[in-house]
Amino acid sequence: MLPSQAPLPAVVFALTALQALASDTFLAAVYEHAVILPHPTQEPVPASDALALMNRNMDVLEGAIKEAAQQGAHIIVTPEDGIYGWRFTRESIYPYLEDIPDPAVNWIPCTDPSRFGPAPVQERLSCMARNNSIYVVANIGDKKPCNSSDPSCPRDGRYHYNTDVVFDTQGKLVARYHKYNLFRSETQFNYPKEPEAVTFETPFGKFGIFTCFDILFYEPAVVLVSKMQVDTVLFPTAWMNVLPFLTAIEFHSAWAMGMGVNLLSANTHNTTNAMTGDGLFTPEGPAAYHYDSDTEEGRLLLAELSAHPRLSPTYPPAINWSLYAMTIKKFPGENDTFSGAVRKDIFTFGELRHKDGNYTVCQGDLCCHLVYQMSNKSRDEVYVLGAFDGLHGSLIKYHWQICTLLKCPSTNLSTCGQPVATAQTKFEMFSLSGTFGTSHVFPEVLYSGVQLAPGEFEVLRDGRLKSKHGTSKPLVTATLFGRLYEKDQPHPLRNSL
Repeated sequence: MLPSQAPLPAVVFALTALQALASDTFLAAVYEHAVILPHPTQEPVPASDALALMNRNMDVLEGAIKEAAQQGAHIIVTPEDGIYGWRFTRESIYPYLEDIPDPAVNWIPCTDPSRFGPAPVQERLSCMARNNSIYVVANIGDKKPCNSSDPSCPRDGRYHYNTDVVFDTQGKLVARYHKYNLFRSETQFNYPKEPEAVTFETPFGKFGIFTCFDILFYEPAVVLVSKMQVDTVLFPTAWMNVLPFLTAIEFHSAWAMGMGVNLLSANTHNTTNAMTGDGLFTPEGPAAYHYDSDTEEGRLLLAELSAHPRLSPTYPPAINWSLYAMTIKKFPGENDTFSGAVRKDIFTFGELRHKDGNYTVCQGDLCCHLVYQMSNKSRDEVYVLGAFDGLHGSLIKYHWQICTLLKCPSTNLSTCGQPVATAQTKFEMFSLSGTFGTSHVFPEVLYSGVQLAPGEFEVLRDGRLKSKHGTSKPLVTATLFGRLYEKDQPHPLRNSL
């Protein structure tokens, strides 16, 4: 007698599941969304008006989700503020918020929408994931009631949280993250009392999640990578580009390389606020990225990524960021320096007066070393080697160590450090290193027109950022961006809770 056979669909499903579990790669998507914004108001709008605006944005996001799923994507990340935008007071944000439960409740909003009260946004996002068999990552607002027994309870009796949610292919809520490091203008939201290290497992790797400004801090960003050992970080953001070191694509790509993980960065798109730049970034560099400051259009990106990058044969080796620089004797010309401001940070600069040379510039405990050769130095362009070792920020102060090869906006040295996006000069080679007091250093190379340089530079195990075969495009900046988290000052707002 022959053994009974499982129905063909069940066999196919089982084989597909096994293949997914055995897969070394996955197809990821991010969507840069040109958010439809509400009209600015100090007072709450009717809940129906708030939902109508959110549905207009979700209509756009649903189109991107369907397209990504049709192309085979396993997961898609959408931006911070992508469903309702910004321009809110604490009072006016309230109609846009929903009660988002702990994922431990095992909830599929698409099939049980009223279990935790009205949740039309969560229901629709859940159905997008379920109907398209794709993980969906979105940013929405969570509300939690509190009372006088809680000494931190706001006067209106509720907490508001900037919140990321993740729904799996069945539409189940599998992750909820409350943003821990709010940007200065996010007064409509509360700080969580404790940082959250949110992770979840998939057939294609272990994921962590945080939001925008969080990326610059130890908690949760470093905790997720170093302690929780995630493979991939999901990163909804509303990033306002700031040259020379903090444009979205350059810093997010550098962070993925410095931390040794995949970063799925989904940005909002609003040229008025200099918001653009998203990408799928890996430890080896960008797999795909997009930067558009000219149009008001969104953009979907897809790329195949390693599910477990640490196991990849191309995974970068561990780097001692100060090893080479500590062996270098200071080069001639080290005292021929001047001060210049990058925003409000006072750098020590040294002008590169020759077509090639060796330079050292020091500030505080940091000495930056540069060996370079220009291929076609333009007479009206000035480059400097810069060093900064100190606290950055006005209200929230955090410690940077930065070594940078930087183009100045003009031949007037007083302009060095001001934003510049274009250049004409190419380099035959450069090698940049520094005596960093941290293992958390992020390597950036930015070409003219705010373009990355994938595959054109490398970081050696001794901490040198080197060009491989010269620069194919004119260079705006090459930077080693270090963070000394242990020297950050206490947060003046969060620590007052």
